[in-house]
Amino acid sequence: MKPLIIFLCLCFQLSFSQKELKHEVYFETDQHDIPETEHSRLLLFLSKIEDIDIEKVTIYGFTDDRGSDNYNLVLSQNRADAIKEVFSNNEFDESKMTNVDGKGKILVNIIKENDLNKIRGLNRKVEIVVTPVFPPKPKEEKPIVDKTEDLLKGDLKEGDKILLDNLLFRTGYSYLTKESKVVLDRIAEILVERTNVYFTIEGHVCCTQGERDAIDRKTKKRNLSVARAKYIYDYLVDKGVKHYRMKFAGMRRKQPLGGEPQLDRRVEILVTRIYEKK
Repeated sequence: MKPLIIFLCLCFQLSFSQKELKHEVYFETDQHDIPETEHSRLLLFLSKIEDIDIEKVTIYGFTDDRGSDNYNLVLSQNRADAIKEVFSNNEFDESKMTNVDGKGKILVNIIKENDLNKIRGLNRKVEIVVTPVFPPKPKEEKPIVDKTEDLLKGDLKEGDKILLDNLLFRTGYSYLTKESKVVLDRIAEILVERTNVYFTIEGHVCCTQGERDAIDRKTKKRNLSVARAKYIYDYLVDKGVKHYRMKFAGMRRKQPLGGEPQLDRRVEILVTRIYEKK
């Protein structure tokens, strides 16, 4: 009996771990712009999946039964592309989007419903399926390395660029995790002492199309890289670093590192001037 229980538990864990997360976005007739209420629902779904290790995302667009086949294929593809753009704007890795396809129309008799308008409304949609990695990757405990602090304490010259390592931003937002603030406090202490060093704080984002900036989910503005740089600027000012020694700039996605997407959600310091101490 005991082996059977263990087997059933394993089967349950297997099915739970492989469970796909699904979401549907509905559109107005002949439109591919996402309605405001549907956009809000989509952002809630993105918040739900942002901490999941994702294997793939599939996005399929559909239309109702009206319109020609060619028209419906184009419209359904535009709807799928609109959803992909929201994922991209909110720093989700495009390489995980294995299918972004317009499937055309859904026939009215697929859904069991008497109200024809309601049927068509339910067919004007995009289906999103998120498949988690299975088995889940083990969480790696990375030791905090004081590389950034050592560099800031060392010999600096104009043009040096220093990555503020171990500063982690939440996906789509410009504020740091609680643990990252502890790291930034130590960086601030060093910069307060090095009064002859002037620098620019450069913010970066990941995953957007081309060199576009990402959207700050809090303000809904497409200036996330600027917002991240200003967050660090304001934090350092609050900790005693003189404002006239610093500038901040948003670099959008001009300088991707080519590794894991989260590494591009970063802030760097560019040393612009070093004055000789009197």
